[in-house]
Amino acid sequence: MYAFEYPNYWNMPKKGGKHAEMGKEMQAQCKRAKVEEACSLSVMNFENPDSLFGSFISPIKQEIFFREYWEQKPLLVQRNDPLLAAYYQSLFQLSDLKELCSQGLYYGQDINICRCVNGKKKVLNKEGKVNYMQLKKDFDQKKATIQFHQPQRFKEELWKIQEKLECYFGSLVGSNVYITPQGSQGLPPHYDDVEVFILQLEGEKHWRLYKPTVHLAREYNVESEDRIGNPTHEFILKPGDLLYFPRGTIHQADTPLGISYSTHVTISTYQNNSWGDFLLDAIPGLVFDSAKEDVVLRTSIPRQLLMQVDTADSTKKLSSLLRRLADRLENTRQLRSSDMKKDFIMNRLPPCLGCDSDPLTPGGKLPKIDSKIRLQFRDHAIVTVEPDQENSDEIRRDMVYVYHSLKNRRETHMMGREDDTTSEEGTSQTHGLRFPLSYLDALKQIWSSSTVNVKELNLMSDEEKENLALSLWTECLIEVI
Repeated sequence: MYAFEYPNYWNMPKKGGKHAEMGKEMQAQCKRAKVEEACSLSVMNFENPDSLFGSFISPIKQEIFFREYWEQKPLLVQRNDPLLAAYYQSLFQLSDLKELCSQGLYYGQDINICRCVNGKKKVLNKEGKVNYMQLKKDFDQKKATIQFHQPQRFKEELWKIQEKLECYFGSLVGSNVYITPQGSQGLPPHYDDVEVFILQLEGEKHWRLYKPTVHLAREYNVESEDRIGNPTHEFILKPGDLLYFPRGTIHQADTPLGISYSTHVTISTYQNNSWGDFLLDAIPGLVFDSAKEDVVLRTSIPRQLLMQVDTADSTKKLSSLLRRLADRLENTRQLRSSDMKKDFIMNRLPPCLGCDSDPLTPGGKLPKIDSKIRLQFRDHAIVTVEPDQENSDEIRRDMVYVYHSLKNRRETHMMGREDDTTSEEGTSQTHGLRFPLSYLDALKQIWSSSTVNVKELNLMSDEEKENLALSLWTECLIEVI
C-alpha cells in the first residue's frame, strides 16, 4: 500500500532579534549575501552525514522514513518555502548551461538530448562537442529534454551533498539533471534499479507514479502504457519539493503547458547493493576459507558431473554443504566482502574541501612513539583482510589493506572506470596501504578510538608502532594532536 506525506512546514530560525532592527540601507546592501549564507547554513546541515540526511528529508524524521518508506512506498514532501526553493535553484539551473558548455561537454558522455515520442525515447544527440546555441535550439524548437550526467562533477554544492550521502549510505550516489520545456516529456514510463530522490529546482513538473511490476528491480526497464494501468499517484512538483520512490517504481513526468520549463535533479543510490549482491561478493571467500579447514569441502565431485545435463541428484549434496557453510559462519562470525568494498572506495567522491582547496597533503607534526593520534576522514577509509595481492606464489598469505578515497577525482565520479583508476600495467588501482596481518588489532584500535597513544598500539615493537602511525599520516588518514 502506498502513502504520501504532504508537510507544508520547514524548520527555520524564527525572525526577529537584532537583525530585524537593521537599517533599510544595510538590509538592501547585504540582502543577497545573507540569503546565500542562510541557504547554506539553515537549509542543509553539513555537520556530518547523519545531520545532512536529516535536513535533506526534513521535516520527515529519519526513523519514520526508514520504517515506513524506504524500499516500500513513495514519499512526497511539499514544502512551500521560498528560502529552500532559492537554495534548490542554486544547485543547478538552465542558465548554467552556457558556461558549462564552454568547459567542453560531449554528447552521450555529459549530455543527452531526448524526447518521448509515442511511448518511446527518441535520442536527438549530435556528434562530438556540445554547442550551446545548437543545444538551446533543440530545446526551444524540438521541445527536447536536456539530460545532464553527473553534475556534481561541476557543481560544488551537489558535490557536498552527494559526498555526505555516500558517507551516510555507504553506497555510491549519482545524479542527473533533467531540463524539459513546456508541454513536453523526455522519457517514457519506466522503472529504475536505484533508490531515487528528486529535488525540484526550477519551474513545475507533472508526475505520475504506478504500481511496480517488479518490486525492488535490479535493472532499468521501459513499460508500455497499456501494461501499467492507472497512476497510483499524480501530482505537481514545485521548487523546494522533494520526492522519493523505491527502485522498481514505474514513473513518468512532463512539464505542464503554461510553465516555460522545468529543472529537477535526480539523486540516486543503492544500485547493486542488495543482500543478493553481498552474497555474490562474500560467498567465494567464505568457501575458500572454509575449504582450508573442512575436508568435506575438499572431497571430489562425482565422476562426469560436469558432463551431465540433469544435475538434480547433486542438489541434496549442495544443500548439505551450504548448511555446513552457514554453521561455520554462525560460529566464526567472520565474512569478507572485498570487491564491493573496494568498488565503493575506488569510485566514490573524495571529501569536499572546496573547489579552490589544494590537494590533500600530510600536515602538522610527524607522529612519534610518544604522540597522541586521531583518525581523520573515517567515513572515507576501510580496513579489510584479503590474500596478498603482491605475492603470486601458490601460497598467498592474508594481509591487511587500508583503502581510502582521499585521492579520488571528483571529475570522473560515476563516469566509468577509466584512465584514473588503472595503473600503467592496465590493472585496477586503489589508493591505500598494505600491512602484515599482525597489524590488524592496532588498526582496529585506531578505528574504534577517538584518540590513541602511539606507544599503546597493539604491536610488538616501538618501530612497528611508529611505522604504522607514519604510514597512515603520510596518507592523511591520521593527525597528531
